[in-house]
Amino acid sequence: MRTTVKRSLTGLMTVALLCTSAEAQIVKKAQVGFRFLENPISAEVVGRGGTGLTTTYTSNAIFWNPALLGSVNSDVELSIHNTQGITDINLNAASAAVRLGDFGVIGFSLISMDYGTFYSTYAVDKTVNDQGYVETGTFSPDAYALGIAFSQKVNDRFSYGVHLKYAGQDLGKAWVVENGNIVQRGYSQNAVAMDVGAYYDFLYHGIRFGVTMQNISREVKYENEAFPLPFAVGFGLAITPLTILSEDPEMKNLTLNIETRHPRDFGEKMKYGAEYTFIDMLTARIGYMSNLDERGFTAGAGIRHTLSGIPLRVDYAYEAFGVFGAVHFISIGAGI
Repeated sequence: MRTTVKRSLTGLMTVALLCTSAEAQIVKKAQVGFRFLENPISAEVVGRGGTGLTTTYTSNAIFWNPALLGSVNSDVELSIHNTQGITDINLNAASAAVRLGDFGVIGFSLISMDYGTFYSTYAVDKTVNDQGYVETGTFSPDAYALGIAFSQKVNDRFSYGVHLKYAGQDLGKAWVVENGNIVQRGYSQNAVAMDVGAYYDFLYHGIRFGVTMQNISREVKYENEAFPLPFAVGFGLAITPLTILSEDPEMKNLTLNIETRHPRDFGEKMKYGAEYTFIDMLTARIGYMSNLDERGFTAGAGIRHTLSGIPLRVDYAYEAFGVFGAVHFISIGAGI
């Protein structure tokens, strides 16, 4: 048993050191592309401040730390998610986890962005009209990502996971001057990216640790300058603090989370979250994210209920978004 634990700790520390080393080599360029891959998914996670690296035990873990898929209890777990964002920019996502016996868990992910409709124009000389541009209709940019993941729970403490995804982004068509002529050119790109993660449960007062590297990929180019995908390194820690005072099972109902995220194109971001479960059915959540321009405070609630032997869950989250108002998240899931 001790040998197994030592191996688990060694593996976790190795991943953490690799993440730290990778981050140390990052050159801040202040800009990345395919930013939709950074959008938070799962009302459960958003409600507790976007802390999802250590306590997300549903198929939505594929979007945060694929290592947690190994802790999904159901043979098949499904989730769907909707985000009502600012300025009518919405996100829909789905995930699934399928247990392969004692070998591990395979996961599937889907993200679809709806940016709405925009007006298209191209610039002209004032001799053409007084406006200085000509309207050419409308266009609707979109983005998506499809993924497959695998996670294995090595023992009751340690698990790891890998998430491979294919992402695409279509910005529509633009009118450009080419060899003295005005022509229409499309702007669409795609890339393959990978997330890797590890998770360790100390089995002591609910202390759990998670680490991830997200969006490892090649660079993408639309015109002259290539840009990276939103690579980031994350570390998370969770604890059930009341168990220190008492061994009463109800003391496990309060969980505190803290995470640090180190993105390629920005400074360190800290996230804090707490959730409390009532009678194993209702969960209240609250959180805060620092070093973000508009976002910060989050809150949410969830309901768990078993119907005809099938565990169901519904989660809602609210995220304050400064001058833009608020963003609303809803997630629905079921296990089989």
